[in-house]
Amino acid sequence: MQSVTCRIAGLDSLRVGAPERATAHVVLLHGYDMRPEDLEPFSHSLKIPVLFHFPRAPLSSPSGNHCWWPIDQERRSQQLQAGPRDLFQESPAGRPAARDRLCDFLDALHAESPKLPLLLGGFSQGGMLACDTVLCARQPVSGLAMLSSSRIAFEDWQANREALEGLPVLVSHGTRDPDLAFSAGEALRDFFRSSGARVTWQPFEGGHEIPLIVWRALRRFFVEP
Repeated sequence: MQSVTCRIAGLDSLRVGAPERATAHVVLLHGYDMRPEDLEPFSHSLKIPVLFHFPRAPLSSPSGNHCWWPIDQERRSQQLQAGPRDLFQESPAGRPAARDRLCDFLDALHAESPKLPLLLGGFSQGGMLACDTVLCARQPVSGLAMLSSSRIAFEDWQANREALEGLPVLVSHGTRDPDLAFSAGEALRDFFRSSGARVTWQPFEGGHEIPLIVWRALRRFFVEP
């Protein structure tokens, strides 16, 4: 499939697919200290007639990659000394700004193709932003994919949970994730279920990653969420 670099609502993005044949927009957000190029290759192997978008987060991480909001690395290291984390009590300072940037991006796609369904997903920090945008900005999507992610700002999420009623949601998490605890993934799954979402749960034996079994689950989800 064709891959091009474009700029949408002020964000650089990699786009994969043929716009004239697309049956849906699929937006996948990379995680902290990553790049769109880390996820983009997998879209070619999925071989489904959608238009993939991999936006580049606007902030730089210390290594020179990208992030949606900064992380206090010293605090993170201290937390990890007690084991993998559940971030449900965290409310990142950069969350509202990141949410606004993503809303502008998604609004531009809706305006470009108002009849196409739009599915949104993300890995780790990207998943947190995706869900936060659906809940707190009431951004309309046709499906939500949460890959190795966690709840954040949970009081805010709870207050807006009715936005999840009937929404198809895919949740994946590794049983040996050294960063975000498997129990955090289970709690995320349970939150969606209790909020009335139509949940597909894909656990896997592995760490903080997107293995083949998850890409297969994504393919099924994108074709028929």
